[in-house]
Amino acid sequence: MIDTLAPTLSDFISRLPKAELHLHIEGSLEPEQMFDFARRNRVVLPFRTVEEVRAAYAFTRLQDFLDIYYQGAQVLRTEEDFRDLALAYFRRLAADGGVHAEIFFDPQTHTGRGIPFAVVADGLLAGMAAARDQFGITSRLILCFLRHLDEDAAFATLAAAEPYLDRITGVGLDSSEVGNPPAKFARVFRAARDRGLRLVAHAGEEGPPEYVWQALDLLGVDRLDHGNRALEDAALTGRLGAEGMTLTVCPLSNLKLCVVPSLEAHPLRRMLDLGVRATVNADDPAYFGGYLLDNYLRAATALDLSRAQLIQLARNSITGSFLDADAQATHLVRLDAMPR
Repeated sequence: MIDTLAPTLSDFISRLPKAELHLHIEGSLEPEQMFDFARRNRVVLPFRTVEEVRAAYAFTRLQDFLDIYYQGAQVLRTEEDFRDLALAYFRRLAADGGVHAEIFFDPQTHTGRGIPFAVVADGLLAGMAAARDQFGITSRLILCFLRHLDEDAAFATLAAAEPYLDRITGVGLDSSEVGNPPAKFARVFRAARDRGLRLVAHAGEEGPPEYVWQALDLLGVDRLDHGNRALEDAALTGRLGAEGMTLTVCPLSNLKLCVVPSLEAHPLRRMLDLGVRATVNADDPAYFGGYLLDNYLRAATALDLSRAQLIQLARNSITGSFLDADAQATHLVRLDAMPR
């Protein structure tokens, strides 16, 4: 099936109107940008060349990645840095046929080293506005709590975000999963819900299915990030399908972090077969070797996905987004017109 599609597969996927729902904006920091920002801000890096940086991207687990991820974020210092970072990501998304993105940011990564919350938020919001003007891409901002820190730190971050809550769509939960269950953040997620924010959380990437249950029942998430290991629990998988819970799946991230042994072994196709509302996303593309189109294309090839399945993945990304019904309908009309 894929053999007959291969000559035009990239073009076909590019034309699909797609939303990206799992993108850490700090994780789109390319090595070249890292050096540019370091020079701009007079930051000394532990690497001498771009090639040395790329050579360091050999991960065997999530923590290996996080260590270098936080190190790279040190070059982000000014509002201009965050604006430029965001706009560079949106430029790539436009080239991939993306129409909407709901991007994560980690304020604690920056406030913990003395960068004011406002510098981060204002810079990202400026980049998002520029992306809409230049590329017609809409976007939403999701504040993530770092789960390796305590809940009091999360509450402090939510308080710092108060002046921006009219421009922040939701809160999420990321960083080191194992040993930091969703239950640890139940109170701050309730507080976020009380403020009208949407809720998402990373669960079931390296953590067990129990973490997915907690994200659903204790955090009350509207959307689940990753969720791969939910498939180890038949009852949980059935619930995800029955409730129409959107999973923001990241194929190349899972491969790079050794969550799966190969893309051919990735559970994405099985999720679709089981009626789970899966989507395709890039996660931290500068570190994991591919942006949105790369993830679609390589997953489609490895898993022998049909055009109908690719359209379904794109549809899931639109209906699983936090866009209003009218905005979703505009993109769904285009998807309905795509050839199967």
